[in-house]
Amino acid sequence: TDEIRKGHRIDTTTKLREVIEKTLDFLPEKEKKDTIKKTCQRTFQALRIDVNREFEVLYEFMEKLPGALKPGVAILTFHSGEDKLVKQALKEGYRNGIYADYAKDVIRPSAEECVQNGRARSTKMRWAIRAEA
Repeated sequence: TDEIRKGHRIDTTTKLREVIEKTLDFLPEKEKKDTIKKTCQRTFQALRIDVNREFEVLYEFMEKLPGALKPGVAILTFHSGEDKLVKQALKEGYRNGIYADYAKDVIRPSAEECVQNGRARSTKMRWAIRAEA
């Protein structure tokens, strides 16, 4: 971006939002506000995931999970990347005989639950039951 070429650092969320706003300035006014908001959310989420090594940590957790199950587990995920990793790990564990059963379909919060807790809106739940040893 121009900011980086000029030697300016993008070291605050405000500066990053300003760069995103400038980049999307070509959009029609009626689309701009919502698109900027969604782009900022996705950008900040991606940065958080990378900085916190969230996928690596989740993958390690899923590898160690079968040894900790007595007799089952429910896992909440908050975005599609997490959910995909959990779904694949549970499916693979089932195929390998680690789990006797697992949630083939995701369980979503009810409309009532989302009204009571707005953050529940993006939550997905999956479960697994450990196979008898």
